[in-house]
Amino acid sequence: MNELYCLTASDAVTLMRKENLTLEDYAKSLLARVKARDPVVNAWAYLNAKFVLAQARKLDQIPPDKRGPLHGVAVGVKDIILTKDMPTCHNSPIYRDELAGLVDAAPIITLRAAGALIFGKTTTTQFASTTVGGPSANPHDPSRTPGGSSSGSGAAVADYQVPIALGTQTGGSTIQPGSFNGIYAFKPTWGAVSREGVKQYSMTCDTLGLYARSVTDLEVLFSIFQLCDGEPLPSIPFSISGAKIAFMKTHVWPKAGPGLEKAWVKAKGLLEAKGAQVEEIELPEEFEKISRWHADVLVGEGRTSFLGNYLLATDKMHPMLYGHVENHTKLTRKAQLQAYDGCAKLRPAWDDIASQYDAVFKPSVVDEAPVGIESTGDASFCSMWTILQAPALNVPGFAGENGLPIGLTLIGPRYHDLHVLCVGKAIGEVFEKEEGFKSKVF
Repeated sequence: MNELYCLTASDAVTLMRKENLTLEDYAKSLLARVKARDPVVNAWAYLNAKFVLAQARKLDQIPPDKRGPLHGVAVGVKDIILTKDMPTCHNSPIYRDELAGLVDAAPIITLRAAGALIFGKTTTTQFASTTVGGPSANPHDPSRTPGGSSSGSGAAVADYQVPIALGTQTGGSTIQPGSFNGIYAFKPTWGAVSREGVKQYSMTCDTLGLYARSVTDLEVLFSIFQLCDGEPLPSIPFSISGAKIAFMKTHVWPKAGPGLEKAWVKAKGLLEAKGAQVEEIELPEEFEKISRWHADVLVGEGRTSFLGNYLLATDKMHPMLYGHVENHTKLTRKAQLQAYDGCAKLRPAWDDIASQYDAVFKPSVVDEAPVGIESTGDASFCSMWTILQAPALNVPGFAGENGLPIGLTLIGPRYHDLHVLCVGKAIGEVFEKEEGFKSKVF
């Protein structure tokens, strides 16, 4: 654990600011880690080691007093996010021979302005829109999926190949890989981070996602992307003692596996032992319609998002995607409007429910990552919160029957992102002391 690649982003920035570490040396350590582990994990869709080192040397020339808050932090970027100096291929044969673009997506512009080193492009399912897995594998057990669609981003951070990575979420594409890989994963409130330059599937659901191995690193990203909304980070940690914490199984709970059931009980016990007032709650029956409404919105918006590629190269698209364009489910515009209007009514209803508690937990996943990389696994515990546009944080710390990671998700009212993060930091410290999950990547 003394290797440079093991540094968190925050620790690396501190060392480089004090000139106790050069970015070139740090980048070489990360690249060595990638070289050793990439044949197993396969997290990268594009990575040019010579280019990484060239960029590192340029950043090293910046005087310490002019370095940004993310100076030298290596960031993996999901391969549906435009980068001006790297190709963006969407895991699609249509874009397989794509050259580097002319522009950066808005989140990349923000990261570069903060001094980040854009390290490479991480793997994704086709257009981040299917559950077809591969080639990436779970770093804790390569026979299992790392989840998806942000497969490579979750795996690369968990495997210490980069400290931070960007994903996206339309269903469960950030939170589910966070749980499967045993790392922190944050899905902000919808619209809180610009999606300009990110491949669109659903304008109602698509949200940028953030991966890190520590909440401290997420705090830095919160400041960079202004998710703090002008508020300073609290100087006093959130107090678990006396806090009202709700646990909410939702209508998807019948899918829960033994690992999730055990984590659920253990988490409640740990928080109660710290003095929290823990309560199991149920959502009003109306919320059970959200899974169907979410599916209808994806079909309806997928019809427009994938039309151009369908007209150019239907044979190169996954059947589910051209199925949206051809409307194989026979979705009517009336049903699509019902989905829009139904979810719109429930968003403020959820805000009101969540505001009654200091924290609300729901499951991240059905269980630990399933065997096989052909599918990215079930993300049905996540979709309703994506279309409700609420902030969500996967908090790791538990393990399934095979010792593989399982997290639970903290959710809050819309635009209460900072509160969710601060609560997650305090509770994460409790969960991290739990003996259930031990990293298997070393």
